[in-house]
Amino acid sequence: MLYLKETNLEDAEKEWLFVKDMPEDEFGLMNKWPGISFEDFKATALPVLMDHAKGLNLREGLVPETFFFLWDDDRIVGQFRLRHHLNETLRTGAGHIGYFVRKDLRGKHYGTEGLKLLLEIARNIVPEDEFYLRVCKINPASLHVMLNNGGRIVAENEDRFFVRINNPGKAI
Repeated sequence: MLYLKETNLEDAEKEWLFVKDMPEDEFGLMNKWPGISFEDFKATALPVLMDHAKGLNLREGLVPETFFFLWDDDRIVGQFRLRHHLNETLRTGAGHIGYFVRKDLRGKHYGTEGLKLLLEIARNIVPEDEFYLRVCKINPASLHVMLNNGGRIVAENEDRFFVRINNPGKAI
């Protein structure tokens, strides 16, 4: 069974095993903790992730952001990030949502299903009428995930497509 679960202390070891093996930067999704030790993950990364979800200890220019892990039964298969609202930088950049699926599990619909689950959570958090996302043009699989979830391309630049998905109940 697929489900999203917010970062938490009880699952720290499985979360660490997932995060430490994520690349530092893949298609613009940044991981601040590649290769981190379990002790450092528990002492530094987890408190930051949990504080940011509550809007605590944010650096200037950041907004509250919740990290979720996508679980398939008892195994983490992906990570999804939800920024609770936009600021001007996010409005013209990364938007509300970022996600990563383990490389060996791509092409198995985890991205599409994980985004679908996240959008259900996001509709109760995000105040904007639309969810803002962006995707590198060299990552057509991720664009496909967004389009499968009702996304539409609203703009592009040399490197990226900018995608919007209606926020049910808030979109006009």
